Order: sequence, then structure tokens, then C-alpha cells
Amino acid sequence: MAETTIGKSITIDGEISGDEPVIVEGTVKGKITLESSVTVAAGAVVEADVQSAEIEISGNVTGNVSAAERVEITNDGRMVGDIKAPRILIADGAGFKGHIDMDVD
Repeated sequence: MAETTIGKSITIDGEISGDEPVIVEGTVKGKITLESSVTVAAGAVVEADVQSAEIEISGNVTGNVSAAERVEITNDGRMVGDIKAPRILIADGAGFKGHIDMDVD
């Protein structure tokens, strides 16, 4: 499956949806809903609610994230918002402010 990269100089204000992986290197404001995975690269800014199977955060995310499988905040990642996922990894050095819900229904 091909992945889509949102480049460093790109700003998207709106909604992203689909079933292919997306790598955000630029700025996204609005909402991201994907069947596959979302990667927020180092230096990227996401001001959106994110819903996906897997979410990896190395940049800055402001908004709530929900993953069917897992959410990972790397040591470079910063997040303000709530996380809902059955598996959550927060690396040493990562920044996180919000609530965690690991309820597996």
C-alpha cells in the first residue's frame, strides 16, 4: 500500500480521510480519519482530532487521538489532548498532557 506524505511546506486546513498510510511533515488543522496509520514526523504540527489504526507522534499534536491498535509518542513527540487506544507507548523524554483511556470494550 502506498503512503502519502504531506510535505514540510504544506498546510492543510480541513479533513483528511482514506485507507492509505499518511506521513505528516507539514501542518494539518482540522480532522484526520484513516483506516491505516498516521505518522506525525519530527517538526510537523497537527492541530486536529486523529482517528486511525496506528498513530505515531514525533512532532507536535494538539487534539484528541483514537487508535484501534496503538498510539506511540516518541522522545521527540509533544501532545496535548486525550488518547484512546488499547496499547499506548510514551517514550522517555516525550511530552504529554491529557487523559488516557485504554478501555478495550
